[in-house]
Parts: sequence; structure tokens; C-alpha cells
Amino acid sequence: MADRLRPGSLAEVVGQEELLGPGRPLRVAIESGEVHSHVLWGPPGTGKTTLARLMASHTGAPFVPFSAVLSGIKEVREVMTRAERHLKSGGRRTLVFIDEIHRFNRAQQDAFLPFVESGGITLVGATTENPSFEINSALLSRLKVYVLNPLREEHLLAILQRALGDPRGLGGAVEVGEEEARLMVSMAAGDARRLLNTLELVARMTQKDSAGRRRVARETVLCAVERESLVYDKSGEEHYNIISALHKSLRNSDPHASLYWLARMLEAGEDPLYVARRLIRFASEDVGNADPRALSVAVAAQQAVHFIGMPEGALALAQAATYLATAPKSNAVTRGYGEVVEKIREGHTDPVPLHLRNPETPLMKDLGYGRDYDYAHDFEGGITGMDCLPEGLRGAKFYRPGTEGFEKVLSDRIREWEEKRRAPAKKPS
Repeated sequence: MADRLRPGSLAEVVGQEELLGPGRPLRVAIESGEVHSHVLWGPPGTGKTTLARLMASHTGAPFVPFSAVLSGIKEVREVMTRAERHLKSGGRRTLVFIDEIHRFNRAQQDAFLPFVESGGITLVGATTENPSFEINSALLSRLKVYVLNPLREEHLLAILQRALGDPRGLGGAVEVGEEEARLMVSMAAGDARRLLNTLELVARMTQKDSAGRRRVARETVLCAVERESLVYDKSGEEHYNIISALHKSLRNSDPHASLYWLARMLEAGEDPLYVARRLIRFASEDVGNADPRALSVAVAAQQAVHFIGMPEGALALAQAATYLATAPKSNAVTRGYGEVVEKIREGHTDPVPLHLRNPETPLMKDLGYGRDYDYAHDFEGGITGMDCLPEGLRGAKFYRPGTEGFEKVLSDRIREWEEKRRAPAKKPS
């Protein structure tokens, strides 16, 4: 049904107003017949293939669909050669549509370059992955990228109503109430194809009642889609989008959003140990010594998941996430470590000062190893004025604790120690 109901004109397209509204660049290009090579980037079921077909029909261009999954360089070159011959014989430029262009490797993508550059073809690629990562820069620089968004609720409802009444769809044979319609729309997650496939399955499962009507029940919808297939690819961009959302929600001390993004990942089948690693990283990166227990909680969650597995381990991760979200925050450890690394990369790798070296042999002792070393426990307060950094970094301050949580205690403690270091060190009498 999804294929039968594919729009045959721009007027039938629902959604994507940012690209296809009056005066928008892509609509102008299609209506003028001057379609340029480009990439349509968006999630499944948002109209990428439909748009490519409409471009060909509006411009009268020969339409050659390619599947990156099934085609190799040989097939690419054969099609490119035929397209160039067709153009030189007076025909229109061929529109080559490549579904899932991100699945072509670099060499295959390079095969298109000379034909796109010469204008021998109009290349239209469709991808669910970020073109910046998946399309080589030489080809991408010759393509414009158009972003398609997930369809909104009102768009999907309009598509559902069309499918119910259109003879190409159900032709009025099935009734769907408002509650059931909205349930199917919510399960579609912005994907028109998923919505229509669900509707088709629900229609087959719905029997006529005593009055001869086929009215869809909520239970039928729930039975047809026992568990929504969440939009999530463990190796694709959505993976990075959601882990980024989780990390930033934790950093913003929002336990509600943190739980939501955590569940989105786990329910979609993400490796729970990957999530645990990210929580452990967050505990040091964004909580640090503002709450030293945060790292222990995160590591305990990882151990719990490793020990009991899933789905039970999800609760340990949820506990850790909410603890981290509500903990006081500090990035002092992160900043301090980063500053040290920067100094090292700038060449501050002076030898260890002699007084900090252990005189393991008589020769080392004769060379001054360990000379003038002050054993802190021999002095009042366990503090001495001894320098412990290389000579080129004397006086540098890398760890500057903040004022949140336990770091306020550390800040006061470090300030007190610095004052003691400036005074002559005293040994207990």
C-alpha cells in the first residue's frame, strides 16, 4: 500500500514545507526543470525516493534507480556511459537515483565524480546517514545537501486519512477512530512508510462486526505493533545524537531527560556496557571531585550490568544516571588534565627534579638523587615548601576546584596549604 499511495505530483506530497513550499529552492528547481545533483538526507519514510521520482517526471528526464546494496563499479560505469550517449544524441540528462548512497564505498563513489562534474548526469542520492561522514569530500563538494525532517503528527494523520479513503489504499472499507489513528501515528515516529505498513496489517487483522463494518480496535493496533521499532542505529548518526543528548541532559542536572534518553538507548538495543562506559566517563568529566562518590556509583552500575545482565541491569544504569544528574557538577579535573596535556605537547617535558628521584644506588646518590628531599610526614601539617614540578613549570596551577559540593572543601584546603607552603616548614619539636 505504501508504494501504491506514493504521490504522483508535488501537490500530493505531505510535509517537508521547508524544501517544497512556494519559492523554496528545491521546489523552484523541480518546477523549472533545472534539477541539480544533490543528496536527500533524512530518516526513513520521509519521501526521499518519492521526491526523486517526481523530479524525473516533472523534468521528463530518464530515471535510473540504483541500489548501493546491489550495484558495483561495473554497473555504475555502464549506466554512466549510456547516460552520456543519450545526452549526446539529443536526449535529456539522465537522473540517476542512488538509494542508500552511504553504502557505496569510496572507490564506488569516486566512479561518479567525472560524470557529475561534466554534467553528463543529474545525481540524486538518498541517505539516512550524515553525508559529512559517509560521502567522500570530493563528491560531496559537487552536491547540494537537502535535509528532510521526520513527518509531524498532522502530516501523518493526513496520510492516514488519505489511505483510508483512496481507492489505491483501503477505499473506505475500514474505519479508524481518532484514538486509534493517533496511536498508529505515534508508533510511526515520523515515518510514513511505517504508518502505512501498520495500517495495512491492522486492516487485515480487523474482522467485520455484526453490522458488517470493519472498525479498528485499539487492541488490534497494539497487537499489530507489540513493540515499536525505535529509530536508532547503533553505528549511525542517531547513536551519537542520543548519547549526546544523554550526556548534555546529565550535565544540565536534568534527571527526567537523562532517564528518557537512557531508556531510548537501552530499549532500542544499545549495548548496556557502552552506556555504562559513558556514565563512568561523565562521572569524572563533569562531576569530578564535586562528588567523589559519583565515580564509585558509575563503576558499581557497570559491575551490576556485567553481573546480572539485561533487562535487570537497566535499573542499575538508571540509578547511576539519576545520581549523576543530581550530583553537584565540576569540570575542574577535565580542565586541569587538558591544561597539563597542552603543556606537555608544547614541549614542557623537563627531567624529573633531582630531589624527587630515588637514590637507588650509591652512584645515583653521588649524582644528587634525593638530595634536599623533604619527607612531608616529618613536618607540621604534612606540608613543605618543596617544589614538585619541573623547573620550567614552577608555580603552575592546573587543578582549580570549584565551589560546588565537596570541591568547596578541597578549594579551601588547597588555599590553606598554599599559605603554609609560603611559610618556613617546621618539624615537630
